[in-house]
Amino acid sequence: MTPLVSLEGRTVVVTGAAQGIGKAIADRLAADGAIVVVADVQDGPATAGGARLQVDVSSEADVQRLVAETLARFGRLDVLVNCAAIVPFKAWDEIDFAEWRRIMAVNLDGVFLTCHHASKPMRAAGYGRIVNIASNVILAGTPNLAHYVASKGGVFAFTRALARELGKDGVTVNAVAPGLTASEGVLASPHAEAFEFVQMLQCIPRRGEPADIAPAVAFLASEESGWVTGQLLVADGGMVHS
Repeated sequence: MTPLVSLEGRTVVVTGAAQGIGKAIADRLAADGAIVVVADVQDGPATAGGARLQVDVSSEADVQRLVAETLARFGRLDVLVNCAAIVPFKAWDEIDFAEWRRIMAVNLDGVFLTCHHASKPMRAAGYGRIVNIASNVILAGTPNLAHYVASKGGVFAFTRALARELGKDGVTVNAVAPGLTASEGVLASPHAEAFEFVQMLQCIPRRGEPADIAPAVAFLASEESGWVTGQLLVADGGMVHS
C-alpha cells in the first residue's frame, strides 16, 4: 500500500516504542519509509532497517547516548516522537511527593531532555519534526490521575512554548492527545475497566487501539505538516473537544 505521507530517507527516534502506542507509531513510520530508532527502557525488537536502544528518558546520560548513537549510525536525526510515559492509577490522597516525582521524571523531564538534545542536530540541519504524546485527560480532568494529568498538561504547554523557540530554525513541534487506548499497559491496569464508560462519551463508539493514534503522528512527522506547529491534535474518537 502506498503511504499517504512519505518519510523516505528520514531518521526517526520514537521513545517508549517497545509496546503499545509507541510501537504502533514506530511500525507506522517505518512503513512510511523512515529509518526508526526504537528507544525504550524495556527490551524489544527493532523495526526493519532501524535500531533498538535501551534508554531511560529520565536519565540525561541515556538521552545523550541515544542522540549520539543515532547520529553516529545514521548520520542524521529528522524526527523525534516522545511516547515514553508512566500511566499511573492513584487517588489524590495516595500520591506523595516521591510518586509525583516518579511520574514527572519520565513524563515531563524525559520530554525536556529528549527535545533539548535532539533539537540540536535538527536546528543545525534546518529541518526537524518533534511530536510529543500528551493525553486527552488534560481536557477531561480524569480522576485518580492528578500527577499524570499535570505531567501531560506540562507536555502540551512545553510543546507550545518550544514551537515558538524552534520555528525560525525549520523545526516544528506539535502534540497528539490520545484518549483511552487498548495498549498492553492500559489493559493490565485498572484503566481497563473504564472502556465501556468512555465509549459512551465518544462520537465513535468503539475501543481505541494503538494503531488509531499512529496516523495522526505520521502526518505531524511528515514534510506535509510544515505549516503546522504548536498545536494539539486530539485523537480520541471525539470524546473531548480542544
